Amino acid sequence: MYRALTRDIEVVVEPFYLEEQSDPDDDRYVWGYRIVISNHSKEAVKLVTRYWHITDMNGIVDEVTGPGVVGEQPHLKPGDTYEYSSGCPLDTPSGMMFGHYQMETDGGEQFHVKIPAFSLDTPNLLRTLN
Repeated sequence: MYRALTRDIEVVVEPFYLEEQSDPDDDRYVWGYRIVISNHSKEAVKLVTRYWHITDMNGIVDEVTGPGVVGEQPHLKPGDTYEYSSGCPLDTPSGMMFGHYQMETDGGEQFHVKIPAFSLDTPNLLRTLN
């Protein structure tokens, strides 16, 4: 698992390879990831937008932005936790992702919450170190 903490908002990511949705013979590799966002702060926040920076093992970058997550813009009061799952296809057997959420307090202040960088690796991937 991967963790990041920004202004007492914790983001935990657990990636997993989806073999049944992947087709290596057709250069299609799919991962799911489970994210838990916990508000340890003393103020309520709303997740307004998301930003993802996705890099495959060839260095090809894809950037994704949009409102909320999985069609929702959750509002987290102090002590609340929000969990969701999503996925990411790549053309290569490994890659990495990181990003941020734009949050907004009930008072209208906006700030970014870091999503930790995490690795997407197929099981049994052979790596060569030089």
